[in-house]
Amino acid sequence: MGHDVSGLHHVGHVVADMGQALELYRRLGFTLPPPSCPALPAVAGASPEPFGAANTHVYFPRNFIELVTVVGDGATGRVPADARLIPLRVPDDRLPGLVAAVRGTAANLAACLRRFEGVHILMFDSPDIAAAAVRLSANGVGHGGVHTVQRPVETAGGTRMEPVRYLEIDGPEPGVARGRVPEGRVGLAGDPAPEVADAQRQMGHPNGAVGLLECVMCVEDTELPEVERRYERYLGLPARRDGLVRVFDLEGAKVVLVAGSALAGLLPGERAPALPAFVAYTVAVRDLAATGRLLRESGVPLERTAAGEIFVPAGAALGVAIVFRQESRAPSRHGAPL
Repeated sequence: MGHDVSGLHHVGHVVADMGQALELYRRLGFTLPPPSCPALPAVAGASPEPFGAANTHVYFPRNFIELVTVVGDGATGRVPADARLIPLRVPDDRLPGLVAAVRGTAANLAACLRRFEGVHILMFDSPDIAAAAVRLSANGVGHGGVHTVQRPVETAGGTRMEPVRYLEIDGPEPGVARGRVPEGRVGLAGDPAPEVADAQRQMGHPNGAVGLLECVMCVEDTELPEVERRYERYLGLPARRDGLVRVFDLEGAKVVLVAGSALAGLLPGERAPALPAFVAYTVAVRDLAATGRLLRESGVPLERTAAGEIFVPAGAALGVAIVFRQESRAPSRHGAPL
């Protein structure tokens, strides 16, 4: 596209109980490593304790799905017994600042979870995140600047920490916490290093999943034009319009905005738990028929989208509908959204 936003980097499913979420996703046929959790001393000299957020990932060659829960510091999220604690080592004089930053992130996630359990995070791939930051600022989109964090990545040689550059978009309304928009957390992340992408390509899934294709957000009918304009500024491109549906075409992926009154036309039987909300995401699979058999044999309830694709309803998937779509060797940029 020759643009500073390319595809979907990941969606983040915020859950109350990581163990329950792992059990669900593995029953759906996804492969996930044990979760990782940062550990920090509350004060200098104390022993490191689970802190902030524990997460794990469903890896695909180009993107991933994140499972995340808030832990420690009074949070109710439970850390599974096989979780890997990753001590964060910082000089004593920098500890208070890091603790405050981690608490801020955890508070944002906790606020999302109070709204509902489900997907609250949408991050886009950016081949030039510095240029994207400049463009966003020029378009009046507030953000916290480009930051670098370390995240654990599964490779053939084991788990290793890799730097990730990211940017979080601030909400348009005053008084909202930094890094939060009405639907949750939205931002950009830099492309992974080639060796990390290679490692993600080697992560196979029993359900045949090969990529994250789509994220669907539901909004109030009256808010659809403003949300469309907001995402046009975020992405730097216009949406396709189809009645009460808006589609942003990215490289091999889409973001779909749907008015609340039209949601049942895409996902029969689904209702948004709150508005605005990320209500569904779509993954590509190698053999849709085989995926359907695996899910039915696992006792997973399935429904059909308006386009005839299978999906797990949000009520059976911790607050988000999960759509499965046959992989296309030559994906069309103008196909049906779901």
